[in-house]
Amino acid sequence: MMHAPTSPSAGWRTPAVILFCGCLIAMISFGPRSAMGLFMTPISGTNGWGRDVFGLAIALQNLVWGIGQPFAGAVADRFGPMRVLMAGGLLYAVGLALMASSSTPLTMDLTAGVLIGLGLSGSSFNLVLGAFGKLLPTSWRPVALGAGTAAGSFGQFLFAPLGISLINSFGWQGALLIFASLMLLIVPLSVALATRRTASADGSAVTYVPPSQSIKQALREAFAERSYVLLVLGFFTCGFQLAFITTHLPPYLADKGISASIGAWTIAMIGLANIVGSLSAGWLSGRRSKRLLLVWNYFARGLLITAFILLPTTPATSIAFGVLIGILWLSTVPPTSGLVALMFGTGYMTMLYGFAFFSHQVGAFFGVWLGGVLYETTGSYDLVWWFAAALGYASALINLPIKEQPVARLAGSAA
Repeated sequence: MMHAPTSPSAGWRTPAVILFCGCLIAMISFGPRSAMGLFMTPISGTNGWGRDVFGLAIALQNLVWGIGQPFAGAVADRFGPMRVLMAGGLLYAVGLALMASSSTPLTMDLTAGVLIGLGLSGSSFNLVLGAFGKLLPTSWRPVALGAGTAAGSFGQFLFAPLGISLINSFGWQGALLIFASLMLLIVPLSVALATRRTASADGSAVTYVPPSQSIKQALREAFAERSYVLLVLGFFTCGFQLAFITTHLPPYLADKGISASIGAWTIAMIGLANIVGSLSAGWLSGRRSKRLLLVWNYFARGLLITAFILLPTTPATSIAFGVLIGILWLSTVPPTSGLVALMFGTGYMTMLYGFAFFSHQVGAFFGVWLGGVLYETTGSYDLVWWFAAALGYASALINLPIKEQPVARLAGSAA
């Protein structure tokens, strides 16, 4: 059955408007979570905590985000992304606001961990990418997936220096409250993603065809595919590396005598460089092997982290590392989401990518948590850095056997 949009204002939701508003949502939602590492030192100092306490809260945030993502994706696939994005934005704002008044490990776990994690699961760029896959014409999708990912990176570029500036000017509590107010912008922006549509003959988005499968059928089909399972497993590494670096790189640099402002600008440069990397990955995903893009990305990460460990830590090497790792930062997302769409179509793309993202966030949990625990145990981050490098090489091998082809159901219908 096909449903025409019911909103009388649906005509203004052109592909360009959908892309613009979705990118703004991705930018706003990705910003605060990418700046969490800047809050570790002031929050831990205020409350007399070790880094393992704050690290556990952010680890829980990543894990809850990952657990909630498939469910948020399933709701968005069935009922549209607008309400999910609105609810996620509100939870995100509440979590940040309550985090500002958290003074015990338990309240920090509940606010920075659970509430913000749930908010991210409903408002992050993953929901935006799923919406792009459904709302935009096919010809827009490869670039849109890269643009949505790059927008999240631009949020990282903006919020890292903004975060350190706000902390210096208003304290960490004031900075969190300002971040919370900014998250409320997600609510009105979500309206542009309200009508789920598919491309018509003239390239505009006018109708929506519901998925032909049930959720159970879609999951059974996906996890029976070896290539999908390998894709999900490989994404663990991406989460481990990104979350560890985002949370622990600023205090790691501080331990090496690097100023907090350099740490903030290193995180910012990761976001800025990733705009180039994500857009390039989106463009290349439509023209080159998505599997090989992932293989080379993970292998290059392993080499880069190895070099960063072995070289002296200076402001110059820190910024250079930020630029280079930034190019690779979220460049895994366009080929990963593109492979999901290629294998299974877009009917349950948000949900199935959500399960891949759950693996990503399990990796993120261990990256952040182990970083804090091993630092408090050994007084150093060295073991975690080496583990992050080794995982890069392992994921390069895991992605090699993936087959870039539709499942039998789609291949049969195409024939």
